[in-house]
Amino acid sequence: MAKNYDALAKDILDHVGGRENVIDLVHCITRLRFRLKDEGLADDNYLKQREGVVTVVKSGGQYQVVIGNEVPDVFDAVNRVGNLAGATTTETVNEAPKGSLFNRFIQLMSGLFQPILGPLAAAGMLKGLAALLAASGFATTSGTYLLIQAAGDGLFQFLPFFLAYTAAKKFNINKFTAMAIAGAMLYPSLINPTTGHPLYTLFSGTMFASPIYYTFFGIPVIIQSYYSTVVPIIIAVYFASKIEHWLKRVVPDVIKLFIVPFGTILIAVPVSILIIGPVMTWAATGVGNGLISIQHFAPWLAGALIGGFWQVLVMFGLHWGLIPIAINNIMTLGHDPIIAAAFTPSFAQIGALLAVMIRTKESKVKQISIPAFISGLFGVTEPSIYGVTLPMKTPFIMSCIAAGIASGIAGFLQFKVYVMGGLGIFGFLSLFTAKSGLGNLYVGIFATVLAFVLGFALTMFVKIPKLYETEAMAEENTPLQVHESVTTPAEKLNIKEIIASPFAGKLLPLSETPDPVFASGTFGKGIAIEPASGELLAPTNGIIQFVFPTKHAIGMLTENGTEILIHIGMDTVQLEGEGFTALVNEGDEVVAGQKLMMVDLEFIKQKGFSTVTPIVVTSECEDTLPTGEHEVNAGDYLMTILR
Repeated sequence: MAKNYDALAKDILDHVGGRENVIDLVHCITRLRFRLKDEGLADDNYLKQREGVVTVVKSGGQYQVVIGNEVPDVFDAVNRVGNLAGATTTETVNEAPKGSLFNRFIQLMSGLFQPILGPLAAAGMLKGLAALLAASGFATTSGTYLLIQAAGDGLFQFLPFFLAYTAAKKFNINKFTAMAIAGAMLYPSLINPTTGHPLYTLFSGTMFASPIYYTFFGIPVIIQSYYSTVVPIIIAVYFASKIEHWLKRVVPDVIKLFIVPFGTILIAVPVSILIIGPVMTWAATGVGNGLISIQHFAPWLAGALIGGFWQVLVMFGLHWGLIPIAINNIMTLGHDPIIAAAFTPSFAQIGALLAVMIRTKESKVKQISIPAFISGLFGVTEPSIYGVTLPMKTPFIMSCIAAGIASGIAGFLQFKVYVMGGLGIFGFLSLFTAKSGLGNLYVGIFATVLAFVLGFALTMFVKIPKLYETEAMAEENTPLQVHESVTTPAEKLNIKEIIASPFAGKLLPLSETPDPVFASGTFGKGIAIEPASGELLAPTNGIIQFVFPTKHAIGMLTENGTEILIHIGMDTVQLEGEGFTALVNEGDEVVAGQKLMMVDLEFIKQKGFSTVTPIVVTSECEDTLPTGEHEVNAGDYLMTILR
């Protein structure tokens, strides 16, 4: 029968100031990590003496109650007895991104798109294949074309569904509740009303004039298409997460299963559509009218602004304010300069991407970049933007600058399109007609080549940041031989087990570890190392007991039955897995010297965390005899375990 930790949980909660004093709670491998409104309300002395609690540590803005191996069970008990809102394990909780608003936005977008990059790149290539079929003479009404186009475009059309899922993980909300909200925002009858005439026009005669086809309890609903958009669903899921967390606090457990999602969807869908719809519509209208006004007196400036900010406008869904104007221009004038200015950004984007492909040493970036480049040729740049250039920031900025310059020059040369064609290489078909001649086509070729070259050249001369720290992973992940020096002490001491160093770096006694719990030996005897290289190797033969969800700790059971914990850095659980790339999973059999993980040490240091790594024996042992060396290579003799 499982041990009941409810009494301990209630005692801990009472002595950290009560539920009302808790902002949120996560746990790592040994500790409950509270964020408290007022740490002064916590009773340190009581908790340190309380049976079941090892000690208390205050670090990094957290109030840490050290429990030991039973922490997952105690964590669940605290959540249960305290009914804490939004409490979660470290696998799903996310600390607020740090840095400027721009950096925080990019971190958020990168995190949301990371899980779908592979399918996104594949879908982009399928869209390119469909465009190739259309250009080759396939009827766009044929089954062959429609199936391939649907296979590629389906993900992009219903992108909010995918982002709802990843945003739900980010904001700690039920994933299927988030997807239900996305489904409502994409509901065909909602965004494409079947009634022929609006009930009335809101703000008639102004730039914010909006036709109203239906109302919600008398409140006008402004129609906005959310297909292929990014930001609206993220905002909606974030808002829904706040509702869900509140409902979890106030709804009785007996009806929580269905009332919480019911209330969340009931509130989030109308509020999101009633607020996001008008804001997006009016913002898009304002952007469209502003750019058209500039177009009248400075075509080059309008071209530069549209080209430079087009990818950003699409990201927020604000480009919809330009589409009706462009269609009207083509219908009345026979040509349009607005969409023409949006022709160069995809070429600037793949130019920047090519520079990244050439300069990066990260194998994963290259794997993403190749299909992203192919789809980018056909005007599908989402894999490139969200997979590579936007997370790296500087390549994305360089591509925007390149597109702005190229579109500005094209605007000065009165560049235009004659039909609403596609982007990418097949978009050239929209640049001329039998009557227009080829002059406009030549301008288009010049502008796109210029955008590509500038995007490439500018990116070649800026620093390319690392995304995954995977250079070493490109090498074959084969077991390495432990250095011969490992076996020497065994012959002399007739002991149980020899442990090799998992990292190269400087050694220090466990007592000098910058963490009082490890330094006191509470979790076991061992040694610490300050890594000089990010390659983590298996210290001996054995089985991986666990890889913590945030990748900052690995537990191993050696072939002789010894349990070893490798805890990479101090408080690195707060990084939520960033900077860590695990190469093994729970239950894997490993041999000494095998690569277990790649760690981005510079990233960890930049985030303000220590990289000092304790290697401790968590099972019973008489003693550990560390090496007398002050610095070791990975695989060198580290310590002997006496059992």
